Amino acid sequence: MASIIEYGWLYLITHFSDFQLACLGSFFLHESVFFLSGLPFIYLERAGWLSKYKIQSIRDIWQKRTLVKDSSAQLMHVPITCCHVGQCSFSAIELCYCSSYSMKTKNNSPAAQEKCITRLLLYHFGVNLPVMVISYPVFKHMGMQSSLPLPSWNVVLTQIIFYFILEDFVFYWGHRVLHTKWLYKHVHSVHHEYATPFGLTSEYAHPAEILFLGFATIIGPAITGPHLMTLWLWMVLRVLETVEAHCGYHFPWSLSNFLPWYGGADFHDYHHRLLYTKSGNYSSTFTYMDRVFGTDKGYRKLKALKNDGIEDGSKQK
Repeated sequence: MASIIEYGWLYLITHFSDFQLACLGSFFLHESVFFLSGLPFIYLERAGWLSKYKIQSIRDIWQKRTLVKDSSAQLMHVPITCCHVGQCSFSAIELCYCSSYSMKTKNNSPAAQEKCITRLLLYHFGVNLPVMVISYPVFKHMGMQSSLPLPSWNVVLTQIIFYFILEDFVFYWGHRVLHTKWLYKHVHSVHHEYATPFGLTSEYAHPAEILFLGFATIIGPAITGPHLMTLWLWMVLRVLETVEAHCGYHFPWSLSNFLPWYGGADFHDYHHRLLYTKSGNYSSTFTYMDRVFGTDKGYRKLKALKNDGIEDGSKQK
């Protein structure tokens, strides 16, 4: 396996310059992974396939409404019952809890999805690509290389783990800042135009936010000056993670069901469907920062109450 990778890498460095690989190669890889992993969720939503795993399958019928004035005090007294709408069911706990935070109602129409794709292409070519070109000298100065031999997997794994830890820390605080009143209104609200997210909305954001939060992704590699292969692997993992977090589906095979502290779609979907001042769940990949600073309390409370309701219902049966 290693020899195949090295042979392929030798072909790349023989036929392309460092600049071409680091800038144009990285851009092509990003676009390929991003759209190939994100577009299927648009078709899933349009076709209605796997709808039973859709997190917000009927959320669009709930307009701004307050069913309880103090959810934290009254949720403990909400009976564990369910109402059914079409093929979906919501517990009374979820309806009351979410309605108390004035859920927004926006459908993902084909026009809205096409708008997202158009803007993404504009932002990627107008912001992402120039940033890759401009940052190339910085990465080279910090020691990035593309030559053989390739780094050992121990080095690659250590650097990737460091990047995840650092990115989670920087992203968390940057994301919380973006949820302050002025920055949310003028910058971050663009990303939240889609209250029911789908995979491609993960990178749908104001250009200023692309630069602001993109810093969290590149700061680790900029510090360590990794091999280009490591940088590409990190980019692929981050793209796949953020697309999955915004996909709008929670599957039995979702990584959050198996990997402790991993956020995933269910965790981040909660952030999108609540009023910006009450959302919490600011973490990127792993949720330790939200747990440390208590900004996931609402999410954990809702999950606990829903789980209690499921257990009570199964006992009654």
